[in-house]
Parts: sequence; structure tokens; C-alpha cells
Amino acid sequence: MNTPTTTTEPAALSHQSCDVLVIGGGPAGSTAAALLARQGRQVVLLEKAHHPRFHIGESLLPANVALFDKLGLRDELERIGMPKWGVEFVSPDHDHVQMVEFADAWDKSMPYAWQVRRSEMDEILFRNATTQGARTIEGCRVRDVRFDDEGATVQATLDDGAPCNWRARFVIDASGRDTFLSNKFKAKQKNPKHNSSALFGHFTNAERLPGKLEGNITIFWFAHGWFWYIPLADGTTSVGAVCWPHYLKSRSKPLKDFFADTIAMCPQLAVRLSQAALVGDAVYATGNYSYTSTHCSGERYLMLGDAFTFVDPVFSSGVYLAMHSAFEGAEVVATALDRPAQAGPARQRFERYMRKGPREFSWFIFRVTNPTIREFFMYPQNPFRVKEALLSLLAGDIYGKTPIWRSLRVLKALYYLVSAGHPRRTWEAWRRRRSNIRDLGPLAGENIVEAQ
Repeated sequence: MNTPTTTTEPAALSHQSCDVLVIGGGPAGSTAAALLARQGRQVVLLEKAHHPRFHIGESLLPANVALFDKLGLRDELERIGMPKWGVEFVSPDHDHVQMVEFADAWDKSMPYAWQVRRSEMDEILFRNATTQGARTIEGCRVRDVRFDDEGATVQATLDDGAPCNWRARFVIDASGRDTFLSNKFKAKQKNPKHNSSALFGHFTNAERLPGKLEGNITIFWFAHGWFWYIPLADGTTSVGAVCWPHYLKSRSKPLKDFFADTIAMCPQLAVRLSQAALVGDAVYATGNYSYTSTHCSGERYLMLGDAFTFVDPVFSSGVYLAMHSAFEGAEVVATALDRPAQAGPARQRFERYMRKGPREFSWFIFRVTNPTIREFFMYPQNPFRVKEALLSLLAGDIYGKTPIWRSLRVLKALYYLVSAGHPRRTWEAWRRRRSNIRDLGPLAGENIVEAQ
């Protein structure tokens, strides 16, 4: 195994070589770097920021637990995480709330996950890559990657402006929403079927559910989209509004006040925050974040996780898809380096794999504000095991052998039948969504995080 090192000395970085260079030290990049270093490869992992660094996306899926087990990090997640046993749904059109638990999914062996502070979790994964033998460098931003027949030349700069260059046999882009290679190849595309923005902040003294339910995520629907409500182990609660871009563009006041007005539109949420205080008076906004790429692989590179595509955070799938793509991607890299004759078919399988997860989640994501789907969530029934199958999907159990797909097809058929039975409601919902996803041009703060 390589000796773990972390360095930012310019003299040591001027002209280096490695087997694999990984761009981005988030969940995908750190996982891929750790797995490839375990194989005895020379791995360099570059992160533009310094851990711990802020990142949104605190809710994990039960299927993620097995990945932490494989990395040997489950105890670390138990230490920092708030157990999450299920999901609470709150609708403005219903007098009751609905709670579902992952233990009722098809596979009963994945009953919980965690809510985590991403700054803590991401640092655990990054330090683990170092422990496994990867050379991890923080404060190092990649500026350019040039590919040739033998590999790639990677040009980067440190925080102080010092240049550093590598020759790599293979490059992994795990740059998240920076989508480094996708932008370089002009492969990034706005998702034509979805278009959302988000406002979010963290609160202290927010009301929580009792006992075991305390860590459950709550989804609140409201007029312009939906809210997440994620309790964290340190006593804070992450609250965010996912809304249509035209609503965010209507802002005519400071972001903090606009966020407060948005919360007031959801009375059930406002009650839970009535005694709460916004941490640091900080509210963040991000716009037009739904995108995909034309491809996720090339002869000497892969794009993992959000560097390839991202749809919506409603089902908390981002971290799981990113880490799972790292496990799959590490095998593709090994094939490309050790058995190049088999690399083409391996990449083709990887392309199909990378589209599977977003595709399966997207059918429900595109309809999560539809009144028919809302009824399904608020009154879950289990004919043909459709409830168990849906809970399995929500748990992230989409890559294993759990036979959920026939039941999910039945659920979709029921959706279309119920929609046909309410033609006016269905027409109005379709027309509203078509209007909401129209492209209004760039928002202030598009593809960045704005704090105020």
C-alpha cells in the first residue's frame, strides 16, 4: 500500500505522475480514491477547498449504509449521525400527516440511515482516502486537463497561486456541480423535464418529532414546491425550500426576509419553527440546478455522481448515487488500466449504469408535486406490494436483486388510471408544471451558492 501523504509543498508538486488523478474530494471522489488506492495504485486526490467545508445535502439513504460498511466507516457515521428511520409527509390539502418507515420496504434488512453534517461526513471520507494510501491535496484547483494517447496532463494551482502539474494514466472527474469535464467537453445540458431552485438555512431550537422519530426527514408541500426538514445530531435542523425558478426570480427583498415569507406560506412548517432561530442569519440560494451530460466516460476518464448529472434532492439520493458510482467506477478504471482490451464494453456498461439511478428516481421526482402522487404518499396502500416497492426505491435499493420492478410498474399504471379518473385535476397539474419548468434564463446565483 502507498504511504499516506497530504502535502501542499509547491516543490513537491511541480511535475508528478500517478496512475489515477481524482478531481474533487467529496463523497464520490474520496470513495473512488480510497478504493483505487486499496488496489495498490498511485492515486492523487485534489480538493479545491479545505476540509471541513460546508455542503448541503445532509440526508442519507439506507442503501448507503452498506457502502460505509465496505469502506470500514460505519462506526464513524454512527458517531456523527442522527438515525433516520423513515419519512414524514405533510400536505396543505390533508388534515393528517403520513409517516412511512424503511423497515416496511421489500428488503427488511435496511431499516435506517443517518442525517449528517456534510462537512463532517465529507472530511471522514477524505481522510479515509489518505489512510488507504491516496495522496490527498487540499486547496488545489484544477485548471485544465489535456488528454492524449498515453494519458492526461493535469494543470492545477494551489491557494497561493503556485502551479502544479501531473501526468496521469486516468482521470476521474468527481467535481460535483462544478462539472469540470462536462463543461470542458460542452457535454452539460439543462434537464428539459425539470427545473428547480432552492433556498435553505439551518435553525436552532426547531421543533422535532418525539423519540425514535426525531431524526426522520419531513417533506412539506406548499404552493411553490416543497420543503425539506432535516434534524441533525448537534441540535440544528436543516430547512430548505425547493421551488420553481420563477418564484425565486420574483424576490424583491433581502434573501433572509424572502425565505421567512416563503416559510410563512407553509403553516405546518411555520409552527415547527415558531421558537427557532436562524443560525448566523445565513440563508443560501441556488438556482437552475437540474442538469445532465451527454456522456460520462471516455477512453481515459470517467465522470462520477453530480459531475455527470443531478436532478432534485427530494429523495436524498445524491450522496448514495455518488458513492455507488465510485464503487462501479473504480472497477471500470481497473479494467482500463489492467485489461485495456475489455475497457470499451466496461465503459458501455458504466454508461448504462450511470443513467439507471437518476432515471428510476426521476419518474417520481418529476411528479412529486402532482396531486395524484401526493395522494399516493398521503394514503399509502400495498396492493401487489406497491408500497413496499416504493419504500425500497426511497431507500435506494435499486441496484441489488430485490424484485421491486414489477410492483413499481403496477404503481405507475395505477397513477395513470387515477389521473385519467380526474381529468380536470390532471390537466391543470400538467399545465401548471409545463409553465413552471419553462426556461426563464439564468438566475442571480445560478450554479453557485449565495449567502446573505
